[in-house]
Amino acid sequence: MCGITGLINFNGNPVAPTQLKGMTDALTHRGPDDEGSWVEGCVGLGHRRLAIIDLSPAGRQPMISADHRYILSYNGELYNYQELKLELEREGYWFRSKTDSEVVLYALAHWREKALDRFNGMFALALWDRKDKTLLIARDRYGIKPLYYCHQNNFFALASEQKAIISLPQFERAVNKEALLEYFTFQNIFTDQTLLKDIHLLAPGHYGIIRTGDQSPTIKTVQYWDFNFQEPAQAANEQDYTVELQRLMEQAVNRQLVADTSIGCYLSGGMDSGTVTAFASRQMPFLHTFTVGFDLSSASGLELGYDERQKSEQMSNLFKTEHYEMVLKAGDMERCITDLVWHLEEPRVGQSYPNWYAAKLASKFNKVVLSGTGGDELFAGYPWRYYRGVSCQDFEQYIDKYYLFWHRLIPNSTIQKAFRPIWNDVKQVWTRDIMRDTFRTHAEQLTQAEDFINHSLYFEAKTFLHGLLVVEDKISMAHGLESRVPFLDNDLVDFALKLPVRMKLNNLDEVMRINENETAKVRKYFQKTGDGKTILRKAMARYIPEDISRREKQGFSAPDQSWFKGESIDYVKASLFSSNARIYDYLDPGTIKNLVNEHLEGKTNRRLLIWSLINFEAWLKRFMSK
Repeated sequence: MCGITGLINFNGNPVAPTQLKGMTDALTHRGPDDEGSWVEGCVGLGHRRLAIIDLSPAGRQPMISADHRYILSYNGELYNYQELKLELEREGYWFRSKTDSEVVLYALAHWREKALDRFNGMFALALWDRKDKTLLIARDRYGIKPLYYCHQNNFFALASEQKAIISLPQFERAVNKEALLEYFTFQNIFTDQTLLKDIHLLAPGHYGIIRTGDQSPTIKTVQYWDFNFQEPAQAANEQDYTVELQRLMEQAVNRQLVADTSIGCYLSGGMDSGTVTAFASRQMPFLHTFTVGFDLSSASGLELGYDERQKSEQMSNLFKTEHYEMVLKAGDMERCITDLVWHLEEPRVGQSYPNWYAAKLASKFNKVVLSGTGGDELFAGYPWRYYRGVSCQDFEQYIDKYYLFWHRLIPNSTIQKAFRPIWNDVKQVWTRDIMRDTFRTHAEQLTQAEDFINHSLYFEAKTFLHGLLVVEDKISMAHGLESRVPFLDNDLVDFALKLPVRMKLNNLDEVMRINENETAKVRKYFQKTGDGKTILRKAMARYIPEDISRREKQGFSAPDQSWFKGESIDYVKASLFSSNARIYDYLDPGTIKNLVNEHLEGKTNRRLLIWSLINFEAWLKRFMSK
């Protein structure tokens, strides 16, 4: 796992090695084990290495092909690299290292972009072709590894993180106001925009090509893969699906245990991390596991169930792992916010500071950790969301209903007032159209309840899951930790995409309207239906304790609803009610303070908004200060 950088000067000026080094130095945390650079005229590639497979100097990057035509800077892990290596050896290629990086290099040299379809793993890469004067950049199917790029004036830059691009003295820094509106609508950014103008995030399942010989070089992006949730033409019986899921899940975990360094697992009290740990512990008898819990002395309501240490200890005992825990208290967010914002680079989904501490804990013992991310999105772990779109007449009505549900921060009726200081700059942005555009490669013919559910699963895999993956990469790599996601093994994903919806959800006829911020929403839902991830629960019943396999869905959240209006209220007010708060260069003070006060007075749960505002304020101070 590594950090990659690249720079092209379109005006023909040679790349300054000092600038390229400045970019790679900005990513030292991603690759503390080694660094390298390659410069030739107006093109340069850089690399920081976190050595996981083949720890020898033979894995150093940028890596040059034997014929000196191709230069690769690569970040990721291919779990099928041994199979690909055998294919390439039969084609006449020979290898001087045991790394997957060298396999990626020659796979791209041999199959070009078609090699991406063969890769089973996580990656972001840049390949320079010295003969054709072209740059290929690419990102894995699901967006596990990030890749940013910027075309500004006469230069093109790429990097695993934005901070490498902004290290360039020629980069002109400005807030992307349109992306800001998008974020405060969805608590996420669905497009390729970032909060920094002119910096883009290459979309998952895409590659891009730049031909520097063109008169006006620009990047052309192409989608090579996409999710496609669909009902099978002829469904198998439930037992066959269950047995196949067990096989694929075990195969996925075993594939991702390949490393020349130690591996651990996150272990909450839920199904997904428990599933991964169950299979990993069968191959690694002294597996490390990690849990972050919460001090609930000032929590109330549904938050009293947020501390999952008891369940994780139960599974640790069952799987015989070496288990470590950390307990977060009110005030721990304030302690990490400056560093968290710098590494996260912009707010995305959820309240990510508990993940920061989980990665910090795991990194003390391992360089690799397995995560349960992806299980909910593939197997329908959030049924109270999907049911909002079931009772619709057509695609447009579905978009209208689901769009209103995914207003997670500022209410739609308030958005214009909230953005009054910059409204003239963003009024042309139609966030409903942004959401609708998410489906531009997905069928719009919806005739049955299953079609609407599959659309919701597609939407969340493209947006919510992607946001979780970006957060997980940034936070883990901030601590020199590689995070792997077995649920996103290609074979397992292909299986999940074609599972009948009724194998994931039992009740498609009950349409419930539960406010996302309503206290006890999950409990109310499960008392009514006991639904979600049905086939996964059945498949794992022989491995996971029954009280956990049947347990209702519990997200990884701190009790911030209580903390923000209790022990952390002074911090919230100091951050958001100050006359010097920089967020009010973009947001209307009166409108925002009224929304925050609704939470502080116990009228409405706006914990997600408060977290996002605090995050944005810290982001402005860290990224927009001279």
